[in-house]
Amino acid sequence: MRRSELTDEAWAVIAPLLPEPGSGRGRWRDHRQVINGILWKLRTGAPWRDLPERYGPWKTCHERLRRWTADGTWDRILAAAQVHDDGTPVQWKISVDSSIVRAHQHAAGARKKGGSPASLATPDAQDGEAIGRSCGGLSTKIHLAVEGRGRPLSILLTPGQAGDNPQ
Repeated sequence: MRRSELTDEAWAVIAPLLPEPGSGRGRWRDHRQVINGILWKLRTGAPWRDLPERYGPWKTCHERLRRWTADGTWDRILAAAQVHDDGTPVQWKISVDSSIVRAHQHAAGARKKGGSPASLATPDAQDGEAIGRSCGGLSTKIHLAVEGRGRPLSILLTPGQAGDNPQ
């Protein structure tokens, strides 16, 4: 077993929380293989297209990550992992930190030289993106709250100009 792959114990906790395989054309790739591919990508930081063949097509792993993020599957897995983690209750000494991440102008829909107005100008373009203007340009702020042993309790994205205190 490789470092970035799920153990049998972790798989036993996660497997019941995953959606049923889709009913469409073809056969769905094994969930465990796909999750191992996602973990490899996140651990290495490599581009999706460099995903080793043993994890299946990169597009399958990317699409499953995107789909499970949208439908709340990863939130359910995090909640189960927090409950399962050594069976001890949460230590309510909470640490909160945030980090600002600059958004590339193309990712944020900013105006290109000589191009059309930015899609960022429309209210619908920002829904769920948490992109805002700060003195450094377009940015997003990532807030993370962890309990005493470092287990994540909450992750929140806000526009870059948002203050830490209201969160």
